[in-house]
Amino acid sequence: MTSSAPTVIPGPAPAWTQAALILVAGVTALRVAALSFSSLELYPDEAQYWIWAQDLDWGFYSKPPLVAWIIAVSTTLFGDSDFAIRLPAPLLAGFTALMLFLSARRIAGVAAGFWAAALYLTAPAVWVSASVIATDALLLPAWSAALYALLRLRGGDGGWISAGALGLAVGTGMLGKYAMVYFLGGTALAMWLDPASRRALLSPKGALAAAVALVVVTPNLAWNAANEFATVSHTAANAAWDGPLFNPAAMAEFIAAQIFLFGPIYFFALIAALWAALKGWRSEDRTPLLLAFYVLPPLLVVTAQSLISRAHANWAATAYAAATILVALFLLRGPGWRRIALWTAVALNAAIGLVFLTLAANPALADALGRANDFKRLRGWAETASAVAEAANDPAITGVAFDNRNVFHAMQRYGQAIDPPLYMWRRFEAPHNHADLTWPLPEGHGGLVLIVSERPRDVAKMREDFESFEPAGEIRIPLGGGIERVLTLWRAQGYHPVERGPEYEARWREIDRAEHGYGAD
Repeated sequence: MTSSAPTVIPGPAPAWTQAALILVAGVTALRVAALSFSSLELYPDEAQYWIWAQDLDWGFYSKPPLVAWIIAVSTTLFGDSDFAIRLPAPLLAGFTALMLFLSARRIAGVAAGFWAAALYLTAPAVWVSASVIATDALLLPAWSAALYALLRLRGGDGGWISAGALGLAVGTGMLGKYAMVYFLGGTALAMWLDPASRRALLSPKGALAAAVALVVVTPNLAWNAANEFATVSHTAANAAWDGPLFNPAAMAEFIAAQIFLFGPIYFFALIAALWAALKGWRSEDRTPLLLAFYVLPPLLVVTAQSLISRAHANWAATAYAAATILVALFLLRGPGWRRIALWTAVALNAAIGLVFLTLAANPALADALGRANDFKRLRGWAETASAVAEAANDPAITGVAFDNRNVFHAMQRYGQAIDPPLYMWRRFEAPHNHADLTWPLPEGHGGLVLIVSERPRDVAKMREDFESFEPAGEIRIPLGGGIERVLTLWRAQGYHPVERGPEYEARWREIDRAEHGYGAD
């Protein structure tokens, strides 16, 4: 592969390859079957992506377009069911595992490939991400394909097809989620510190890869330019640097989430493998160091972000593609206890995954075990929609307005029986999400509006925006385990929103602090 060829882990190639294919096919089939039997409804973000799929574009307010395109293809082929909407997730997880198998096999033989695929497929985070349609489910297949194409180019035998595949994978990844930019960061480190990568990428083939990636992503860049860089701005705003900029508790929570999402053995083995790769940066085998280049940027950047402000657990998900290979190589080499750790990690994570699938397929069991809270956003939406329809289907009502985008998108998905049009009441002057941007309650709307509120603290703010605002009851939907979804209903008329601005926000900050304790230091 290079002048510093990696150690190849021995093993009978056909048997390991067959085992890997059976493992990927078997786990994927199990996940598809679990989806087909699941009674869990779409998570509100999934409902939003489904809405996007009804009107395809080159970009959307908060995400690039690939998730909507994938849903549109799946629902066209298999029908407009929740199962069809989610079906690409387990299939793409299987594809990712195959790409990691190929990459690890290229580096260290088929045994390494099998264990890399096994580590990825059984990671707790992957059990979850393979059950819902989300941007990570699209990003990781593209990332893994890009890594395999890069390894082929680095080895000198990839050819023009591998160069084109690298560009296509990087561009496709950017259309899935902008976190693909971490791959570019890893590639920059590889070009700086790894001679083989530098030779491969500073070449006509590397230029082709860059050109293909640019061609693929350009329509989305053009969409952003035409829409005031809405998606890019939203992504930057998620950093939330407008509050206190030192949050060690948030960082500790983020790190703890990584340990849970990828399994404790896997996570701590990764730390050891990264240390070994960095410590041996002058060694003949540069492959562990190359893999570390694709692990460290997202892990370090997002950990720092969690300290500065906040970070969701999945924001560093891209680290775990190359990390899977790195951990497999580390645990397959050296003392015998490492193999025991590898087998134990896969067995433990597989058991966690089977428990997750069992609970997802049997919500009543989750309730009995005190895990109802884990699934509350995936239940009761059809019943909620029926209750909203019963309250809204009055000839006098000319619209239904919501103060929570999650409820709004769920009603778009499950509320076909709601006759009046659906709107968002905008809390802020500028739109803060796709629903705010696309379906705002029109200023000057004079007809009777049914307000469906999920946020008690915002009711008084809404009241200010209407000439009349009267209570109309509430909706309570049991979600299992004693948990309820509570929505308050109001009949309002004469919508003339109070002008938002610094004075408005300062006034309501003081009111919220005095009455509810919100915003208190």
